[in-house]
Amino acid sequence: MLKKPSVRFVAAFFAATLLLSFPVRNAAAEQTAAPALTVSLAAPELRSWPETIPASGWLKSWQDAIIASETSGLRITEVLVDVGSVVKKGQTLVRLSQDSVLAELRKQEAAVATAKASLAKATANADRARQLRTSGALSAEKITEYFADEQTATASLASEEAALDSEKIKLGQTTITAVDDGLITSRSADLGAVVSTGTELFRMVRQQRIEWQAEVSARYLPSISEGLKAIIDGPDGRRIEGRVRLVGPSVSTDTSRAIIYVALPADTQPRIGFYVTGNIELRTTPAMTVPETAIVFRDGLSYVFTAGDDSRVRRVRVETGRRNNGEVEILSGLDRTAKVVTSGGAFLSDNDLVKIAETNR
Repeated sequence: MLKKPSVRFVAAFFAATLLLSFPVRNAAAEQTAAPALTVSLAAPELRSWPETIPASGWLKSWQDAIIASETSGLRITEVLVDVGSVVKKGQTLVRLSQDSVLAELRKQEAAVATAKASLAKATANADRARQLRTSGALSAEKITEYFADEQTATASLASEEAALDSEKIKLGQTTITAVDDGLITSRSADLGAVVSTGTELFRMVRQQRIEWQAEVSARYLPSISEGLKAIIDGPDGRRIEGRVRLVGPSVSTDTSRAIIYVALPADTQPRIGFYVTGNIELRTTPAMTVPETAIVFRDGLSYVFTAGDDSRVRRVRVETGRRNNGEVEILSGLDRTAKVVTSGGAFLSDNDLVKIAETNR
């Protein structure tokens, strides 16, 4: 038969158990009280920022110039530029064969000389007829004939001289030049090809001017006017500043969006064909801002962590607005006097204990 444990034994057992469990509980308490992260704090800053309209669109040429042949049936003998060439107005781009044009020019010069000789003869006969008109030596019919021959020869000379001018123009058209300063963006001219009138040989961006054709929602149109500043996030990461050149006169019935034409400065020209985003700046208004690194995204919502005097953080949901130079506008949810964790919020949870390294502002 088993004996019941004595009272003294039971007391000793519970005392030993208590002594063994105390260090474990103490270690757990110390672990819970350890800071989750060392953080820096900053107060929201009040800044003056312009209200902006988001926009996106293609970088395109301000104006394209098409360089084409004005004559037909001539062969290309020289191509002096290529895609990417920067050209000046009047610069020679292509030369065409001149042999047939020069032959026609010489032929026409001979025709002019013949017409001048015919006119000289007709003028002499007409002058004699004028002198003998009253003498009766020539019949009235003959005198009329001489006068008519003079007029015909005069008209014939004028016609031949006009034809000569035409041949000279054709000769000039064998040298194809740039119609303006610009950048060659396409080339169809091939050495040895026979051109026809209107054949496109080159396409160029006039004056190397590129613009941003930005699409914006139609509801913003009343606020947009010519001359407003536009900031573009360039394809190479640069921020490019432009000015609204023209507000599109129509709105797309499919997208309810309008095109705003933004002129870009000549010294910061990106390449044509990129699709970029940016903003059009309106009036300046106050903005309460925090560093972008303070924003934590969870479940599609924006949060910041604030810290109090007890060194514990609180997760606060906020609504964000404009962004500029690494800072973001807080529209609601945050008090002006709050201290915000500037970075590392993604590793924090609500009510975590933190170590505060420094407080800015």
